[in-house]
Amino acid sequence: MFILRDLLIPLQQTFSQTAQGQKRKVWFVYTLLAVAVPFTSSITSNVLRTLRTLFGLELESQRFYAFMASSTLPWQRLWPVLWSLIPNPSTAGRVMVALDDSINTKTGKTIFGCGHFHDHAAKGNQSSYPWSQCILAIGLLKRIKGRWACLPLDFRFYLMQKDIEAKGVTVRKNGAVVAFETKMDQAATMLKAVFEHFRQPVLVVTDSWFGNDGLWSRLARGEPPQRGRPRKYGARLGSVAQCALAFRACAATYQVLLYGKQRELLAYSQVVMLKTMKCPVRVVWVFRKSRYVALATTDLMLSVEQIIEFYGPRWKIESGFKEIKQDIGSAKSQTRAAHAVSNHLNFCLMATTLTWIYADRLQQAPERKHNIRGRAAFAFSDVRRLLAEAALHPDFQSLCPPPTQSPQNPFVQLLLRMVA
Repeated sequence: MFILRDLLIPLQQTFSQTAQGQKRKVWFVYTLLAVAVPFTSSITSNVLRTLRTLFGLELESQRFYAFMASSTLPWQRLWPVLWSLIPNPSTAGRVMVALDDSINTKTGKTIFGCGHFHDHAAKGNQSSYPWSQCILAIGLLKRIKGRWACLPLDFRFYLMQKDIEAKGVTVRKNGAVVAFETKMDQAATMLKAVFEHFRQPVLVVTDSWFGNDGLWSRLARGEPPQRGRPRKYGARLGSVAQCALAFRACAATYQVLLYGKQRELLAYSQVVMLKTMKCPVRVVWVFRKSRYVALATTDLMLSVEQIIEFYGPRWKIESGFKEIKQDIGSAKSQTRAAHAVSNHLNFCLMATTLTWIYADRLQQAPERKHNIRGRAAFAFSDVRRLLAEAALHPDFQSLCPPPTQSPQNPFVQLLLRMVA
């Protein structure tokens, strides 16, 4: 409960000292907790029901919905405050950030940010271009109590240029059409903000779609790639597959901590000059039976073991999307207006980050409730259960008092434990 107090009070201090600001700061922290506790999905009506039932807040529906759709919530100040609450954010002297995008399917035709985006994971009986939101997000990769986790740091809604030119209702905010930004521009803006805040080298772990000169040029040179006279390079080595075939005989064995276990891998490393990125990169070919994986980094100071180990938790951002969309429940949101959609997703992402920070500040790792073969580390749901117990403790409301208190129903607490 004291951990929650230490996390929530700095967020409350971000709000203004006016009467409205003081009221909103209380609503904000309890809404954040209502999204984080594993009671039900975080659609706005369920959040309101949680605030009334679990925390005893007396809120009028109309005023709460107006709060959730407010255009004045200080997210640009709240996120840096939450970043500052992360204990020891760096790994090997670097802030490791995962970058990826994901789609959130919707049904309403007037929901902000929606379009027909391509779904790379669509099955045979599903549409390849579902009506959905495209969310570009970054998350801090950090080891918490012996396991890797992805803490969401920021996000952007990507809107296609053709939809913006059509000036439909799904691309309007405050009555005006949103300006177009490429995914590379959005990613560079978020990563620069992370660097300016932490003032440490930022290591971006991403897939091949973002791992090219489109992003590197915006970060290293501050501008998109420009055409001009090409530089002179050495002899061409060949394609990645050709190099893998040629270098396999020269590969060495490495001991790497990967996916929670010490593993023995066969790999080969070489520094090459990439014509596309116009800079030297270290490429590591990791071989397994008849297959291989090629990893590339512009950080030449990293060892082969570090490159493989640091790329391993990249998948955690995919797990983070699952936690946000399914566990937290952002996929079931029915909000439509631009500010309501943005606020709801901000609450979901911030609740996820708050949960992981809470786990990092615990004295010992949470106990896993549901045992799965091959997985000994705790799960995200285990931390949410502990956070819910702390938030529903009778002494917590004395530390973070709500505007009005009503006795909590013991049956509701028992139901919450069953849901957790």
